[in-house]
Amino acid sequence: MSNLEKLENIIGYKFKNISLLHQALTHSSCSGKVSENYERLEFLGDRVLGVAVAEMLYKAFPNEPEGGLSQRHTSLVCKEMVSEVVRRHGIDKYVLVASEDIRENDNVLCDVGEAIIGAVYIDGGAQAAIDYVRRFWHELIHKNITPPKDSKTLLQEVAHSRGIETPSYEVVSREGSEHEPVFHVKVNFAGQPSVSGCGRNKKLAEQDAASQMLRQLGIKHEE
Repeated sequence: MSNLEKLENIIGYKFKNISLLHQALTHSSCSGKVSENYERLEFLGDRVLGVAVAEMLYKAFPNEPEGGLSQRHTSLVCKEMVSEVVRRHGIDKYVLVASEDIRENDNVLCDVGEAIIGAVYIDGGAQAAIDYVRRFWHELIHKNITPPKDSKTLLQEVAHSRGIETPSYEVVSREGSEHEPVFHVKVNFAGQPSVSGCGRNKKLAEQDAASQMLRQLGIKHEE
């Protein structure tokens, strides 16, 4: 049995076009060609994951307001959660990289996790991809009875409890390609040195910056 066939057994999906799975596992360090590495599939899979998790949350928590659903969604599709899913199921061992240290990178593992979703979508259609996400995210969705509090909300509450002004955020820079940008955002909190965070969009970068500020303040926060 080949490695790709072993991985198909792990993820519970049989590809009609196995080359899509190979592409979803291929880091740009092994091939810089967009038709051979996972970057385009990751772009697609990221969007499919977001929609699939949103639908699952909508059905799982019928009485929860939009704010709670949004907080749950953010925690379930974040880099740390997707890379955790990849590691938990041993998918990381199949990632094709030029050096082993790349395989340990959460950004890479998150990208691969999303690329596999994109590959399933192309190979089997929307329902196959949604079913795939359901298999791997069902337990995670029902893990917490109450929605997690996002970093920005918690940091704002800390500021209000101390009677100081609301934290402000500022985009410092943007880099990367058009379809895979990285935003760097600075958060200002009264009485503290500014800290920065990064993310694939402004919202995620602000959350990361808020999380960094919470750490600086010595406030533990599980997202």
